[in-house]
Amino acid sequence: METIYLAGGCFWGVEKFFKQFRGVLFTEVGYANGDGEEANYEDLWKSGHAETVKIEYDPSIIDLEKLLEYYFMIIDPLSVNKQGPDAGRQYRTGIYYISNEQVNSIDKMVKKVEDELGSKLAVEVEPIRNYKRAEEYHQKYLDKHPTGYCHIRNNMFHLED
Repeated sequence: METIYLAGGCFWGVEKFFKQFRGVLFTEVGYANGDGEEANYEDLWKSGHAETVKIEYDPSIIDLEKLLEYYFMIIDPLSVNKQGPDAGRQYRTGIYYISNEQVNSIDKMVKKVEDELGSKLAVEVEPIRNYKRAEEYHQKYLDKHPTGYCHIRNNMFHLED
């Protein structure tokens, strides 16, 4: 099992999107790469953390490059601190890795997307730091509230159907 952390705007939809794929074993929403270890939903604007999804996956079933290919399907990689109507530093995009072995796959996918778009991406690529699990009411939010808000189009939640 391997782990990657992805920030792509509001974490409710990002989590639901990645849960659908075979090989994704566990998802959790949280806050990452801000100042200090403390973070909570109400104070993200102060702490600088990004809404982030922790993804544990089986690389023998789905590899990191495939996960990142899916990731780039649901974000605007040129947008700074904004995804859909959500604006603010907490909604920035980021790929936060846990090992240097992941960097080659990440760099390869970032370069591929930059070449396709002809522009440098606004996606942070950094080691994970200061991750904190989000409050329980945020976990699997769109499963608990199927009509809840999401910036990701609904048809994107059914790619594996």
